Amino acid sequence: MKVSGSQTKIHYKGTKTDEDFIVFVESDEDLKKWKGDKSTPLAQVVGLFKVFVTHKHGAQGNLDEASVSQLENEFGTKVDDEVIKVILEKGDAQHGPVCLFPSFFSLSTHISSIQMLT
Repeated sequence: MKVSGSQTKIHYKGTKTDEDFIVFVESDEDLKKWKGDKSTPLAQVVGLFKVFVTHKHGAQGNLDEASVSQLENEFGTKVDDEVIKVILEKGDAQHGPVCLFPSFFSLSTHISSIQMLT
């Protein structure tokens, strides 16, 4: 996941659970390419292979990693790849500045990021 410039996240409003799900993508261009050609590897599109929830606070709420039960209740599966594909297909793109230390990263990830930047 990039650490400068802007980021794109895909917001999907659940239809079964009313939960808000978020997936981060590398760029709008990569997302458009994948939507037009599904043979494009998902790894080239998704910035982080995790699905987040905002606890029904829309696209701007605090992010927590989605639980297995949240994924299964909304998507009928806990397989991240399958869930991510649905979110990419049906979600809405949101753009904003990159947060260097988003709340979902662990302290060790922060330290690794800082070491890589220096």
